[in-house]
Amino acid sequence: MSFQTIEIDQQAHVATVWLNRPGVRNAFNELTIAELTLAFHRLDQDQQVRVIVLAARGTAFCAGADLHWMKKMALHTDEENLADAAALADMMHVIYSCTKPVVARVQGDCYAGGIGLIAACDMVVSSTSAGFCLSEVRLGLIPATISPYVLRAIGERQARRYFLTAERFDAHEAKRIGLIHIAVEDTELDHEVARLVHALLSCSPHAMDEAKRLIRDVSCATIDQELIADTVRRIADVRSSEQGREGVQAFLQKRKPTWLTDSSHDK
Repeated sequence: MSFQTIEIDQQAHVATVWLNRPGVRNAFNELTIAELTLAFHRLDQDQQVRVIVLAARGTAFCAGADLHWMKKMALHTDEENLADAAALADMMHVIYSCTKPVVARVQGDCYAGGIGLIAACDMVVSSTSAGFCLSEVRLGLIPATISPYVLRAIGERQARRYFLTAERFDAHEAKRIGLIHIAVEDTELDHEVARLVHALLSCSPHAMDEAKRLIRDVSCATIDQELIADTVRRIADVRSSEQGREGVQAFLQKRKPTWLTDSSHDK
């Protein structure tokens, strides 16, 4: 895959998607949005890829929307603005709904839409020197398209503060409110990402896919007989799946499951 605003580095079962506009602090425009959407679509369908890392070149992770793109949008018609917003929303959803685990690697500034990007990922490792800001209201805007993912990450109560004040906060606060999972010194960032990736590669690809679906479907559902029946069906299906049977047999026979010994896995 050849791109202008991102790069993809694939090593064995791990694909790293690099935001690659360091000159503008990896702010995204319509091309970046289109390329990220296409890249995640393709990587999600690539049977060799089992883990995706979202990272950024340069000193900042993502400064949000590109100023030149925002100036263009200010002159757009209502229909054009709707189309731009829909493309951004689609990109966020493609990352969020990816069947592969997605790990965000964050350094430097992570503002506005950049926070949406990491909130759409499954887990986030950040350097302690990173800074975060939901800056939209300072510009007379709102974080609308990223709100479903940010609210799921930090909750309504924290959103009421940071959506409305546009305060900048550090990695320790980002961890406290649930936006990121791990904060480490800059020198430990790559090591910690590699540790998480190693843990993910040890797990059944099929089970991780099903676990992600389970989280999305159950997290906001009412606990009733319909939900209980659904969870019963899910575990029964996974137990009888190829990797479910293989995982249990490997455990009982004290050997490695096939997904650790070869490159094959079922979806």
